[in-house]
Amino acid sequence: MSRFLLRSCFVAFALSLAALTSGCDALNGTVTALFGAPAQPAPAPAAARAPPPAPAADRVVVLKSRRLLELQRGGKTIEQFAIALGPRSVGTKHRRGDERTPEGVYRIDWRTADTPYTRELHISYPSAQDREQARAAHADPGGGIFIHGLPRDYGPYDPPIWVKDWTEGCIAVGNAAIVKIWDAVPDGTPIDIEP
Repeated sequence: MSRFLLRSCFVAFALSLAALTSGCDALNGTVTALFGAPAQPAPAPAAARAPPPAPAADRVVVLKSRRLLELQRGGKTIEQFAIALGPRSVGTKHRRGDERTPEGVYRIDWRTADTPYTRELHISYPSAQDREQARAAHADPGGGIFIHGLPRDYGPYDPPIWVKDWTEGCIAVGNAAIVKIWDAVPDGTPIDIEP
């Protein structure tokens, strides 16, 4: 008999004897003793780390004359976005249908993705003061003022500048911008809309 065949018979006999007398744990030890420890599987690659969440804004500032929306944290601007307003953008909103954006301090009070404009964050206009001024002028103050994106079918597009004001008094941003704003601005955040 060749040495290889003799050695194979011995290994088979030793494995069988270990399995019969000691169970699987001993068999694993016998196999390790005869052939060495099995190669350890390569460690799984480290999971890709998700980027850190965008810092939450504690204030939104809209600079109407500069056509900018700023997200601020601790008084410092963390991001800026180009905006479009209504065609009659100079001056504050006084009544429904005047195509103006209100001026003053409000809050982001709710939001919706159920809109043709990708996403919308509602501005708490009209305030009690806005209602009182409208009542004194025998006018309806209007409402439904939002920060919103473009229609959904435009895709994740942000115009670098807006060449035309087109809203009915809302504050429009691009679709990539509205997603960033949505993620960074919790409900209840103050919004300061300046001339």
